[in-house]
Amino acid sequence: MKTQILHGGLTLTLIAAFTTCSWAQILPTVQLKNMAGEAISTGDLVTAGSPTLICFWATWCSPCKRELNNYAELYEDWQDETGVRIVAVSIDDQRSIRRVAPYVNSVLWDYDVLLDPNKDFARAMQVVNVPHTFLVNGEGEIVWQHNNYSDGDEEEVYEQLLKWAE
Repeated sequence: MKTQILHGGLTLTLIAAFTTCSWAQILPTVQLKNMAGEAISTGDLVTAGSPTLICFWATWCSPCKRELNNYAELYEDWQDETGVRIVAVSIDDQRSIRRVAPYVNSVLWDYDVLLDPNKDFARAMQVVNVPHTFLVNGEGEIVWQHNNYSDGDEEEVYEQLLKWAE
């Protein structure tokens, strides 16, 4: 497509080409720690061919805890049906990070919990507030995200998991 624009006595010709392309964001690689203090690269969270659900949360966030507790009840079924891996990333800072392990141990989540006290991964993922959940496909592309949580949102998550499961 050719468009001509008259600007200050000059004629500018613009040529626009339209192509189909994917603008999927790739999961950024950041070093975090698990609750045992071991370094974990976020690039290693993706399993080829399986979706990964990354949930940013904090111990002071009631909707976050409700979301992850509800996911915990469904996790085994979701894994059987879609192969999903859930990773809960705590953004608790240095003052509140000591509350993460006691809380996680009290609720017995079966999924990985990582610590992001400096919010490096949260910044890389453009997380402004929690809960913020991302679905990453088996190629490491962020294909869906959801901010905030209301009871029943797990149905939408499940639909997305089915869509991206291979």
